Amino acid sequence: MRKISILLAAVLAFSSVRADEGMWMLPTLKKMNQADMKKLGLKIKTSDIYNEKKASIKDAVVHFGGGCTAEIISEKGLLVTNHHCGYSSIQGLSTPEHNYLEDGYWAMSLEEEIPVPGLTVTFLQSMTDITGMKQDKVDKLMAKMREENHDCQVQITDFYNGNQRYIIVNKVYRDVRFVGAPPASAGKFGGETDNWMWPRHTCDFSMFRVYTGPDGEPADYSEENIPLRPKQFLSISLKGIEEGDFAMIMGYPGRTQRFQTAAQLEQMMEVQDVRIAARTARQDVMWQGMRSNDTIGLQYANKYASSANGWKKWQGMRECFENLDVIGRQRQKEADFMAWVNAKPKRQAKYGNVIDVIEENVKKNTEYNLRNSVFSESLGNIELLRIAQMNDADRESFYRNYSPSLDRDITKAMVKFYTDNASPKDSLDLSLLNIDNIFIYSAYTSPERLASFDGQDLSLDPAKELNDRFSAARRRINASYSYEAAALRDSASNLFTAGLMEWTKGAKSYPDANSTCRLTYGTVQGYTTKEGKHYDFYTNMKGVIDKEDPTNYEFRVPARQKELYQKRDFGQYAGPDGEVPTCFITNLDITGGNSGSPVMDAEGNLIGLAFDGNWEAMSGDVIFEPELQRCICVDIRYVLWMMDKFGGASYLLDEMNIVK
Repeated sequence: MRKISILLAAVLAFSSVRADEGMWMLPTLKKMNQADMKKLGLKIKTSDIYNEKKASIKDAVVHFGGGCTAEIISEKGLLVTNHHCGYSSIQGLSTPEHNYLEDGYWAMSLEEEIPVPGLTVTFLQSMTDITGMKQDKVDKLMAKMREENHDCQVQITDFYNGNQRYIIVNKVYRDVRFVGAPPASAGKFGGETDNWMWPRHTCDFSMFRVYTGPDGEPADYSEENIPLRPKQFLSISLKGIEEGDFAMIMGYPGRTQRFQTAAQLEQMMEVQDVRIAARTARQDVMWQGMRSNDTIGLQYANKYASSANGWKKWQGMRECFENLDVIGRQRQKEADFMAWVNAKPKRQAKYGNVIDVIEENVKKNTEYNLRNSVFSESLGNIELLRIAQMNDADRESFYRNYSPSLDRDITKAMVKFYTDNASPKDSLDLSLLNIDNIFIYSAYTSPERLASFDGQDLSLDPAKELNDRFSAARRRINASYSYEAAALRDSASNLFTAGLMEWTKGAKSYPDANSTCRLTYGTVQGYTTKEGKHYDFYTNMKGVIDKEDPTNYEFRVPARQKELYQKRDFGQYAGPDGEVPTCFITNLDITGGNSGSPVMDAEGNLIGLAFDGNWEAMSGDVIFEPELQRCICVDIRYVLWMMDKFGGASYLLDEMNIVK
């Protein structure tokens, strides 16, 4: 009896998902989550959130650029997302003469909105469960859906490591234009120092507009296109928030690892340690170059931000894995699972060696993963060698954000890193390598220099010769990869997940994030660290002023913001304390890809934008930490204050439905 009680307790500990945990699938909200959401304070129906037959909140939430989330906030296709989500687009539109990234920008009419080449937004149309369906029926259904949705993407997506499958229909819009954003000193206030940290005061937002052809359907950019008339857009609440208020987020979380084994997690951490070390070396050189020259600062802004975000996240994960005993807890879960498996011969026959098979085949590729990471994060980041392999069109675009002098300095750092860290199997004799001469004599350091070599044979260019040497090392590394081990690992992972689902059958569950649309819900809530330090649930603009450090690039405050603050020119956006709220935290379950997601109140009104997680729970992609894990959100009142009072784009308010 005692053994049964222990097993039951283990199952309950694993399967009792709290209301603030879960990246829930939209089609199952009514069945799985509606009752809990109502208890927490939801005032609308789940059919108002996800509905394939009529307009619902899902029709106002988009996958922005394939890596973030955004939401439609007007009947004219205006959307809002994070500043860091629009960052690469804004950087791409900027020049030293018109530096929208540093200075900010606001279009004062539709004519001043700037087309963003290559940027798309994707609207979810439907999700159809085909789990267990015979392939011939799947094929017929796919053909039918493609015929009915000729202007959409129709694809099959796996969930639960392949144990569930859905047909997902999406509509992609290809004409997206930049409307406005604050300067980087506000939109990226705090920089990497404050990244993943609370308290926070970042005005992390940017605005774009979706356009369609005259027929209202997706179209490539044309002057004849018109603003999107959306099925649904979000109303915006200025009522404010209190601790304990219901909150929910819809968005496109990227990847989590909540169905992986301890062996898989250990390998992930080993690889991330290599990446942290390599990026530290590269980013130190890059940052120095960026801050010494404004043009280089603009050219490399997005490159640095893209590298640094993962770099800091992985450091936080390492710290939390140790502080919260993540691997130990995962091994205990596996032990509890195996106790359940071994309780019945039938389960033992099916799942008895599944964890061992995963571990065995993970280890077979561990050396490859480490060797590959050392190479790709160092020698694989030498831009000159990449330029030498590009076609003319790609090369022309790349030169726009390229500095040969900074690339030369980074190359020196990366060659040293590789020499110090490469496996003996991948060693290269680089002792006589003269990096300065490569950059002096290569034809590929600038478009002007390359043009001067027109018609000449460049097969012996020093950049090409060096790339050939490095490519030989890369081929040796690639040859060590075991496709058989990877296939066995994936098959065993599928079976392990099936076992976990059987173990917890009847309990509410959700699959790992995979860049499909999900919902998470909970409450506005502060937290107390393991050391006993309590953090309140909100910050305000006074904190921006208090944090200012004019000598630190990351903590500059725009002069106009300080002027408006001193005048107390807050308009309708001040909170009860007389200050403009800047950010708040909720206990919602998010990860990368949720950036820009709408944070909504109990009535589905927009109250903020999700943009970060907190340092104390950086292992949250693996294990949700209900007492510690928080989603950091920029308050919509700060967003609108920055747009209206600071940016002077008050005309945009006329498009919005403001709830007071």
